[in-house]
Amino acid sequence: MPADRPEPAVSHPLRIAINGYGRIGRCVLRALMESPYRDRLQVVAINEPADLESMAYLTRFDSTHGIFPGTVREVGGGLEIAGRVIPVFHAKDPADGPWGQLEFDLLLECSGVFPTREHLQAFLDAGCPRVLVSHPGKSAADVDCTIVHGINDDELRADQRIVSAASCTTNAAVPILDLLERRLGVDGAFLTTLHSVMNDQPMIDGYHHTDLRRTRSAMQSIVPVATGLAQGIERMLPDLAGRIQAKAVRVPILNVSAIDLAVNLRQDTSPDALNALFTEAARRRPDLIACADQPHASVDFNHDPHSAVVDLGQTRVNQGRFANLLIWFDNEWGFANRMLDVARTWADQFQDPAAASGRTVSSSSSSGV
Repeated sequence: MPADRPEPAVSHPLRIAINGYGRIGRCVLRALMESPYRDRLQVVAINEPADLESMAYLTRFDSTHGIFPGTVREVGGGLEIAGRVIPVFHAKDPADGPWGQLEFDLLLECSGVFPTREHLQAFLDAGCPRVLVSHPGKSAADVDCTIVHGINDDELRADQRIVSAASCTTNAAVPILDLLERRLGVDGAFLTTLHSVMNDQPMIDGYHHTDLRRTRSAMQSIVPVATGLAQGIERMLPDLAGRIQAKAVRVPILNVSAIDLAVNLRQDTSPDALNALFTEAARRRPDLIACADQPHASVDFNHDPHSAVVDLGQTRVNQGRFANLLIWFDNEWGFANRMLDVARTWADQFQDPAAASGRTVSSSSSSGV
């Protein structure tokens, strides 16, 4: 949706606000502290319904990513994090947030509870200049564009107001499928996501979800769940429309997920040839793809910032064209880093007068791996 008025070009660090300070919101802030973008992006506000004491505690102590490496304390109505005071608000409804009173450039919507354009438009109506969403949206029409960093960054424009950073699984799968389609051709693919537990599952059986499987204890069972991964991939790679199927199961671990990818290729290949292809892609895009050649378990990829880590030892090929791959990804940390990548790339558009007049981003950060 185009802006009602042109946004002024700015040259200050990108000022971001975070709405929703749960797993992804906290990871985004923490990833920024460890990021080369920390001088270019600045968190100026956090909105989270939870109380300030709990927010400070869960920032300092994280069961998955460890103790925060800097100071965290409550200061007045905000949090002092690594020496910087960040105001905190507790609005549950977008209209109740103080967005129009803040000076900032971009809202990172990390709560995951606003799936439609109508929901997201409420943030704009309340004074947010732009919104970057931590999920794909209920449909493609709910956002101005969906970005998988490294694939279609060149679709970002200065006049866009609602942009999606896709999902953790889409960010893991799309770079690999895009590479296979461009180099070998893909006749069809089936993806099974082995995903760590999430907050919509109970620790013990309980009335947590309309999906009856998600009423069962997350830590006692492997639980099949619905997934929109196939639709998300086809949104990003429309040439593969009708050739992608997917399913997902939740597994009883806190973090790190995997995709078991079965793919029918159009050209003959071998495990060595495929692994050479992935190794070269990782060399060219070390920010997105990595390759693992040791006998790893999932815990080894906790806090890994890559979109996808190809387990070279698990590459299989049957009868020349039927390949099976195992792709690891930290569903929290990798995705938090991709949100920062998209925010930084989008800022190159709306903070740069030349970009605002129609120049696209550099090809070094877009259009495939």
